[in-house]
Amino acid sequence: MANPIALPLYEKIPRKNTLQRVFDILIFFLLLSLLIYRFLFLKNHGLTWFLAFLCESWFTFTWALVISTKWNPVDYKTHPDRLLLRVPELPSVDMFVTTADPVLEPPIITVNTVLSLLAIDYPAHKLACYVSDDGCSPITYYSLVEASKFAKLWVPFCKKYNIHVRAPFRYFSSNPQTFGGSSSDFQQEWKRMKDEYERLSHKIEDAVQKSVPSDFTGDFAEFSNIERKNHRAIIKVIWENKRSLLDGLPHLVYISREKRPKHPHHYKAGAMNVLARVSGLMTNAPYMLNVDCDMFVNNPKTALHAMCPLLGSKSENKIAFSQFPQVFYGGLKDDPYGNQMVVLFKHMGHGIAGLQGPFYSGTGCFHSRKVIYGLSPDDVDSVNEKTANNILSNFGSSKELIKSGANALKGKTDPPPNLSNSIQASYQVSGSSYEYGTGWGTKVGWKYGSTTEDVHTGLMIHKRGWRSALLSPNPPAFLGCAPSSGPAATTQQKRWATGLLEVLFSKSCPIFATLFGELQFRQCLAYLWVLMWGLRSIPELCYAALPAYCLITNSHFLPKVQEPTLYVLAAIFVIYNVYTLSEYLRSGQSVRAWWNNQRMSRINTMNPWLFGVLSVILKLLGISETVFEVTQKDESSDDASDAEAGRFTFNESPIFLPGTTILVVHLTALVVSLLKLQPPARDGHGSGLGEVFCSVYLVLCFWPFLKGLFGKGRHGIPSSTICKSTALAFLFVYFCRRATIG
Repeated sequence: MANPIALPLYEKIPRKNTLQRVFDILIFFLLLSLLIYRFLFLKNHGLTWFLAFLCESWFTFTWALVISTKWNPVDYKTHPDRLLLRVPELPSVDMFVTTADPVLEPPIITVNTVLSLLAIDYPAHKLACYVSDDGCSPITYYSLVEASKFAKLWVPFCKKYNIHVRAPFRYFSSNPQTFGGSSSDFQQEWKRMKDEYERLSHKIEDAVQKSVPSDFTGDFAEFSNIERKNHRAIIKVIWENKRSLLDGLPHLVYISREKRPKHPHHYKAGAMNVLARVSGLMTNAPYMLNVDCDMFVNNPKTALHAMCPLLGSKSENKIAFSQFPQVFYGGLKDDPYGNQMVVLFKHMGHGIAGLQGPFYSGTGCFHSRKVIYGLSPDDVDSVNEKTANNILSNFGSSKELIKSGANALKGKTDPPPNLSNSIQASYQVSGSSYEYGTGWGTKVGWKYGSTTEDVHTGLMIHKRGWRSALLSPNPPAFLGCAPSSGPAATTQQKRWATGLLEVLFSKSCPIFATLFGELQFRQCLAYLWVLMWGLRSIPELCYAALPAYCLITNSHFLPKVQEPTLYVLAAIFVIYNVYTLSEYLRSGQSVRAWWNNQRMSRINTMNPWLFGVLSVILKLLGISETVFEVTQKDESSDDASDAEAGRFTFNESPIFLPGTTILVVHLTALVVSLLKLQPPARDGHGSGLGEVFCSVYLVLCFWPFLKGLFGKGRHGIPSSTICKSTALAFLFVYFCRRATIG
């Protein structure tokens, strides 16, 4: 029998994907043959043919990136049971929770995430939980104070009965026998815990309704006359495990960094850097976990799973972070907004894991503090004085922070005996002007300059030669909530597209990271695939306009029925859709979920992603800066089976204008074709069934918008948007007619 100490802490297992490769290559060669045909006959056709050639060239390039990314998928299998035998003492972990708006991110959601973190299976004296509140809300602070009282009952209960789901709202929504036991003692304690949690929920709900939790006295005095974007730093040690009890309650610290109108605060990246500095002064754990306020721990052994690749003897100087995929609870049936990303993570995510490692996705990630501070793989074993001084020179003026940073780089943890001893220094490093003249956000910590600070930071880590690991334990490590409305889903997509393009058009571009850094070539291609999401809106919008233009002008951009090349296009369409459908079915998804995701791909590309492109163009021209928009969070979607829950919703945002315009244009084009209102074809080859099919397909993709034209309330497109879209559609038709006359 093998010695358990000699066995690996994790295994990297390649997936078999021969069939996937065959289909991917087949589609690629079909696309190439189409491009060759287009190129050979460019002189014989007009502008529409040339535009189709350009768009299809982009689609072929994008498909090449997809093939490279998916080519070598791997699975990581971790062995946390071996970890306890291998490692004499588990390292400390600082856990970060970020929230920014008590309205869009209700405090009860943050409380549940914090409670699930405090109750994980890990020595309590090795944990500290820091909550960053960028909304500077007394209600959030009050909720955390009340939650800490409940945690003194909840954490022992979870560990005594080995409760698997440790977010109370999720646990108590199920039958007690499902997650605990049936003994009379357990039943009594379960009922007591449920009653206590309901009291906690009512207290928080009452505070939210009153807008203030209590009089601004005592602990709440610092919140009096607070302006959300103009206030001094507030740091509160809510609970301290002073006796370092193994089975006690981990530290819990509330932080609201200083904000002033004339000082940039860099959104979430700025909050993360304040958390890194304050935690460095207080506990200085060698590893840091960050989660969004809605991502609760679903697997109590999550930290042990994460430590397996981070502490594996052969990989300690290679793997910078352990990333868990985003998985969502109570999602709407059949994923009507296409944002649950089940298939995306399963195929593209595991493909990227087979390269240099997964992207950092901003939540559910365990980082090494050394790496966040800027250390390279070559220096991790023995940090020389020159390297340490170069890094620490970026830390700023706080001597205490520099000292803690030096200890972190050397692998030493020597935090103060009491957290309160670090409060004064913590206020200094939380100041709005502290980062001036330092390397925070550029050379140290989370990176600035993009609303997707996660991908940006992960890219810079990979640039230094580090690798990362994608872990998918069963049950999933974390569960969160996906946006469940049209405005929330499109806002999230716009923010992603904007932030990704900001990285692409910056000095951090992955091409530069490969040429002048240690980013591997295929990892660079994977980054290009995701960073260019927003750019896809331009060729897709152009390609979507071609069928309508051809129907109105009686021209064509597709090969005619008698031309063999038409069968190439048909083959691409059929093979691609059949293969993607098989991916969804093999992932346990329904046919309806597949269609919803195909449909939302078109909607996202031509609506929020297009606005992301416009935002970045305005930023590059110096006209305006991009803005981080917080996504609405919902505690639960237990009504996912309700028919209303899956209906597309709209608001007054201009983000729905392009989609409505496209729909009106294609409806007009189909009417023109049906009523034979087209002008005579110039060369005798007018529009045909191919153009009609494409137009009908796009109308089907924008079916929620078609229903929205006749819907009411939040399920209807606002009349102002319809009027603007109709005017734009009229201009398009007028342009088509002018082009025909010309």
